Amino acid sequence: MNHRIEKIKNATESLRQEIVNHKVYSMIKDIDDLKIFMQYHVYAVWDFMSLLKALQNNLTCTTIPWFPKGSADTRNLINEIVVGEESDVDSFGIRKSHFELYLDAMQQCNADTSKIDRFIQELKQNGDFNAAYEASDAPEEARDFVDFTFKIIGSDKAYLQAAIFTFGREDLIPGMFVSLVNDIHNNFPDSISIFKYYLERHIEVDGDHHSHLAIEMTSNLCGTNEQFWEEAEKASIESLQNRIKLWDGVYKQISNKNLIKNNEAIIC
Repeated sequence: MNHRIEKIKNATESLRQEIVNHKVYSMIKDIDDLKIFMQYHVYAVWDFMSLLKALQNNLTCTTIPWFPKGSADTRNLINEIVVGEESDVDSFGIRKSHFELYLDAMQQCNADTSKIDRFIQELKQNGDFNAAYEASDAPEEARDFVDFTFKIIGSDKAYLQAAIFTFGREDLIPGMFVSLVNDIHNNFPDSISIFKYYLERHIEVDGDHHSHLAIEMTSNLCGTNEQFWEEAEKASIESLQNRIKLWDGVYKQISNKNLIKNNEAIIC
């Protein structure tokens, strides 16, 4: 493997382990806890799609008239990932993006989708992120997470977009989380079957095949430019730090919910 890829992996390993072993997972005991997790995580699922399309816009010709753009190998890599993320299939074989599949999962377990719905609607109308955050009362940690992603998108540097796509997003679902979701599913199969399918699909497609494609794409874009590799490493670290902050927000919200619940039990 490219020694520069190994360098980024080594530089980010402690952060990746902090995410994989985050205390938030042990806090998720039931569907109500899972709902809180999903109401934060959905912002990351949404902006992942925006990051993906930014890469496609930068690496392929998406305007008319069409002209060849960049490396055909790189075009092939990003287009293959886009197909899998933007038009995958649900458990019934219906074509959907992973974001739409996630919304289906939230609706099935009665998680609140009103905030993300209002956020997207407001953003469609005026393109103002701050106004969309305010209108939807988006969690602070989700705002920071999305802001960082769009800072990298706004840089118009495809190699940075590829780096955070590769090292900050693709394969960070720990086995512990999958196991606890399976346990909840055993008790409430009609409430989280779609979310279980989403996780399984994510691991099957994103965590294996797409992660290899993403590594190859990042290697192609950074090439032999040492400055690109240094910037890619820095952006990858910052991306993972923002993921940790997002999980910290989920942990705090679940803890507060449990504290209120315990206090109410004591009063009763």
